[in-house]
Amino acid sequence: MESTKMNGSVLDNKATGGGGVEDVYGEDFATEDQLITPWTVSVASGYTLLRDPKHNKGLAFNEQERDSHYLRGLLPPSFLSQELQEKKVMHNLRQYKVPLQRYVAMMDLQERNERLFYKLLIDNVEELLPVVYTPTVGEACQKYGSIFRRPQGLYISLKEKGRISEVLKNWPERNIQVIVVTDGERILGLGDLGCQGMGIPVGKLSLYTALGGLRPSACLPITIDVGTNNEKLLNDEFYIGLKQKRATGQEYAELLEEFMSAVKQNYGEKVLIQFEDFANHNAFELLTKYSSSHLVFNDDIQGTASVVLSGIIAALKLVGGSLADQTFLFLGAGEAGTGIAELIALEMSKRTESPIEETRKKVWLVDSKGLIVSSRKESLQHFKKPWAHEHEPVKGLLDAVKAIKPTMLIGTSGTGKTFTKEVVEAMSSFNEKPVIFALSNPTSQSECTAEEAYTWSEGRAIFASGSPFDPVEYDGKVFTPGQGNNAYIFPGLGLGLIMSGAIRVREEMLLAASEALAEQVTQENFDNGLIYPPFANIRKISAHIAAKVAAKAYELGLASRLPQPEDLVSYAESCMYSPVYRCYR
Repeated sequence: MESTKMNGSVLDNKATGGGGVEDVYGEDFATEDQLITPWTVSVASGYTLLRDPKHNKGLAFNEQERDSHYLRGLLPPSFLSQELQEKKVMHNLRQYKVPLQRYVAMMDLQERNERLFYKLLIDNVEELLPVVYTPTVGEACQKYGSIFRRPQGLYISLKEKGRISEVLKNWPERNIQVIVVTDGERILGLGDLGCQGMGIPVGKLSLYTALGGLRPSACLPITIDVGTNNEKLLNDEFYIGLKQKRATGQEYAELLEEFMSAVKQNYGEKVLIQFEDFANHNAFELLTKYSSSHLVFNDDIQGTASVVLSGIIAALKLVGGSLADQTFLFLGAGEAGTGIAELIALEMSKRTESPIEETRKKVWLVDSKGLIVSSRKESLQHFKKPWAHEHEPVKGLLDAVKAIKPTMLIGTSGTGKTFTKEVVEAMSSFNEKPVIFALSNPTSQSECTAEEAYTWSEGRAIFASGSPFDPVEYDGKVFTPGQGNNAYIFPGLGLGLIMSGAIRVREEMLLAASEALAEQVTQENFDNGLIYPPFANIRKISAHIAAKVAAKAYELGLASRLPQPEDLVSYAESCMYSPVYRCYR
């Protein structure tokens, strides 16, 4: 065999690739259909370190680190502090005029330099929250197949049935504390986006870290792909999911059962599983089924309810009277609407010591067929039945407003432009300060805009929305609309559950979270018409919410981390992840 001498060793010519570099694994000479092994190097130094998002600091590696970690020549000679890097990235982001471009740039940064991504998000939360979360995340999900670069979570499809536990082991982290999972059937107000719904768990978990302080390595986004009924996606050559109609019934239930069992088996009893954007028929069933055996939370049902209840408690300081004095009318009787309604009734029951069956009578719901009344009870879905009160049938929202005369109008319909001028004017005719919550996301689906609410009510409305709206000037006064964003609640709630080692979620914890958030609204906020505190203080707010939730977990005997810390707020703050760069030896 002919051989050649190279650097003092004898190599087989056939094993020498271009430039005389030894092809140890025979990859360059393998034919296309030949099997090879994808070997890799795992030492975090040099080129590998620069491509590890958890440890990469880019130009912030100092001289000593560049020497000790073999980075000389791999980086330009300049040194940039994390603060300067942050300034540079924000400058670049602001050049983009299209929100989706900002979203893609932020996701690229997360995949390149994790700590810089979270530092940016924490320090500029009010500016960047609409980019990584609603409303931009909705558009990102719609186009996820086209913008997909690298997987950011686990995809569990029907193909993995029977081996989900093995699939979970493919995720590199072992100490998972919170999982956000979706099946993509009801993404925001956009409908069935199938596998492309992954943008929601990814976005939610980035907020768990930025706003609630959970370590990124403890967070796991998961999409369960059982197909999609969205014809556009099924015919899209770039669609990244299973190209088949949605599995339902037993096949669906068996996959979810296997998933829930595998999660507990792999990560233990105390892993928090947050259900996200499941369709109504599955959302209620899954929450009911697993709330007694797992630490589960549905953000659409419970998170939305908690943040809205907080806004209502705060609004009472502006409208006067007690919670029991109010009458509520909902447009939308799905998981969000009924979830909020139930939490309001629970809080009213707690405050008045009345049976919940009585306090529910202060809450009315309108669905697509009109006001939910007792004569419709037989045809109603089970989750709507508690809200079927004695009243003659009423068809439209405007007629329902005139008949019920609510003090607070709440929209969770997912349908835009439904709070018309006539509806807002009717609310204003019998309320000095009508409370109007237009909660549907994204912005295009909002029941009305902030400008419409303030203008049609002649500046008297107390308004909050699900998506952000800019301040509105009316009659010489500037009104700042509140945003009833779930991001106020779920990061703090999750932190409270995890730091107390809670094993179950109870409604009392949601009430505690609502009350804790309402307590954070200052007189200055009220003077500006705000019923939610500014997001700039969100980490402090989350620490207070976590403390109240943890305290309730200890009170109910559901906490496993003992003994209970003396100062739960300080303990919550001490548990929070910091994205500041670390020095490497």
